[in-house]
Amino acid sequence: MYMTDTPKDQVDALTARGVRKTYEAENAPVRALRGVDLVVPHGEFIALMGPSGCGKSTLLNLVAGLDTPDEGSIFVSGEEVTGRSEDDLARLRRRHIGIVFQFFNLLDGMTVLENVALPAVIAGRSRRAAESRARDLLDLLGIAEKAGAVPGVLSGGQRQRLAIARALANEPTLLLADEPTGALDSEGGLEIAELLGRLHEGGQTILLVTHDAGVAASAQRIVQMQDGRILGAAATDSPLATAAGSSGGPSGA
Repeated sequence: MYMTDTPKDQVDALTARGVRKTYEAENAPVRALRGVDLVVPHGEFIALMGPSGCGKSTLLNLVAGLDTPDEGSIFVSGEEVTGRSEDDLARLRRRHIGIVFQFFNLLDGMTVLENVALPAVIAGRSRRAAESRARDLLDLLGIAEKAGAVPGVLSGGQRQRLAIARALANEPTLLLADEPTGALDSEGGLEIAELLGRLHEGGQTILLVTHDAGVAASAQRIVQMQDGRILGAAATDSPLATAAGSSGGPSGA
């Protein structure tokens, strides 16, 4: 199994080559991905867009190691995702990947603080260090006053902020966000889009799946998908996208 010795700042955050995935269905196989190539350099914020069923969420699940491609290879910060055991994938996720889901996936029996601290504790941090990191993240995301509450009393936007804080607990190389505004109203969705933009400005690498053009506009680049393929990529009007374009930055696909 390949693990590069190249310094982190000299490899891309994500490299996917020739990724294919077919699901067996009752009537006919569903070809979810048909040879996807995607490169996300460190520090980029890329939004995947396209119609429902085009393969966006499938690609995100494969990058996270939550599913396995039929063909192709996926590397996160130089470490191969494909071909690993479940235990190895769990360790890779703790090192490199934070995941934000559409419907939050929070632990309602724990406090807000405990939800954020738990991933760091599982990764081996002391409880004191994990809770210190959690408090810093809750403050950064504007919900520090909710630390002792349970997720069920939070608004939708607050719950998604909590989910993002939890995903950032282990300082991931790559933040994956799968329709993070899909369960929110328009105001809550805008808040989350602006928050992701601020995290990117702070240096976080983000791969976002969204059907909302307004949310995608907070990204540095938009990659269009259709029928399991990537059609192309284009820079947005964000200041960081403009800066990357003027310096000859990579297209991201």
